[in-house]
Amino acid sequence: MTQCSLDRLIFTPDQVDLSRSPLAGHLAVETYVLGAFNPGFTRMPGGNLLMMVRVAEALKMPIFHGKVHAIRWDDGAYKLDAWPLSAADTSDPRQFTLHGGEWKVMALTSLSWLLPVELTPDGLEVVAVHYDKAIAPHASFQCYGIEDARISRVDGRYLMTTCSVSPERHSTTLYSSIDALHWTFEAIVLDHQNKDMLVFEGLIEGQYWAQTRPLGHVYFAYPPGSDWRAGPSINLATSPDSLHWRPHLHPGIRPHAATVATARMGGGAPPILTPEGWLSLWHGVEPNGGVGIYRTYWSLLDATDPSKLIRTSHMPLLEAAPALTAPLAERMYLHDVVFTTGIVDAGDHYIVASGEADLACRISHIPKSAFAG
Repeated sequence: MTQCSLDRLIFTPDQVDLSRSPLAGHLAVETYVLGAFNPGFTRMPGGNLLMMVRVAEALKMPIFHGKVHAIRWDDGAYKLDAWPLSAADTSDPRQFTLHGGEWKVMALTSLSWLLPVELTPDGLEVVAVHYDKAIAPHASFQCYGIEDARISRVDGRYLMTTCSVSPERHSTTLYSSIDALHWTFEAIVLDHQNKDMLVFEGLIEGQYWAQTRPLGHVYFAYPPGSDWRAGPSINLATSPDSLHWRPHLHPGIRPHAATVATARMGGGAPPILTPEGWLSLWHGVEPNGGVGIYRTYWSLLDATDPSKLIRTSHMPLLEAAPALTAPLAERMYLHDVVFTTGIVDAGDHYIVASGEADLACRISHIPKSAFAG
C-alpha cells in the first residue's frame, strides 16, 4: 500500500527532445526514447531540485536485413553492431541474448545517457531541461551506456555514482560537482558488477560510507530456521576519500525469510541522516515469472554503525501505480515496477524520486510519520 500524500509522473519519454541528444546526427537510423526513468535526485544550492534522468535511447527498428543491432559508443562516435538473428533471443525489447556460450551474454537495443532536469523546490514542476549538461559515454568502459545515477551531497560536494556498461566490465563510476549541474568524472570505484552503489549523505567519524550490491550466480545457504534468505543483499563499504572503497566486515540489509518480497533486493535512495539514524529506502523484488514485482521498502540504521538495524518494515512504502501510467499505456513494456532512486528532506515530509515501469520519473511526497516507530 503506497504511503504518500502526493504522487505524480513528472517526466516522461515524450518530454525528451532527441534532436538535442548526444546521439543526434551519429546514426543513419531512427531512434526513440524507450524510457526516461530512474533519476538521481538532489537539492541544488539555490533550492530547486535536480533529477539526473536516465534516457534509454533505443533503435526504432533494431532488426533489419536479417540481423539484430545494438548501439555502441566508439572513440567519440556512435555506431551500430549487427548479429545474425539466428544467434540471438530477441523476445525482450530492451535487450537480446546471444546463444552458444557457456554463460549469459547479451547486448542492448538502447544506449543510456543522463539528462539533468531541474524542478521547483517541491518537485512538482519542471523548470529547465539542461541538454548542454547531459552526461554521455566518453570511454570504452561505458560504450553501451551510463545508467541509474544516484546523487549524494557530502561535506558540501555532490557525488554521483553511475553504472557504466561495456563488454570490458560492468562497473560503478563516480562523478563529482559543486552545483549538481557541472559534473567531473572522477574514477571507476567498483570494478565488479554492482548495480546499486549509494553513498551516505554524510561522513561517519570522518569516513565515507556506501551501500553496495554485488551480483553473482551462486549464494550459500543460511542454516535452517534462519531469519535470512540466501540471495543478493545490500552490503556496506567505507572510504577515506570517496574513491578507494573497502567492504565492511559486517553485513548490511539482508533478504528476510519472512517475505518473498525480498527474494531479490538492492539499494534505492542514498541513505539520509534523521534524528533517529540513517533512513534507507531500498527495493525488494517478488518473483512473478517476469522481471518480478518491484516495490520500495525502508529501514532505519544506526547513526554511528549502519550495520546495526534499528527498525524496518515488511510493508511496502511505494508500489507501482497503474493510474499514473495509464496515459502511457501504449508505451508500456513492463508492469509492477517502481524503482526508487532519491530522497530529499522537505520539512514535515520527504520528496522521493523513482523510476516508474522503467518508463518515466515519479515524484512522491511521503509524510515523515510513515517512518514512525
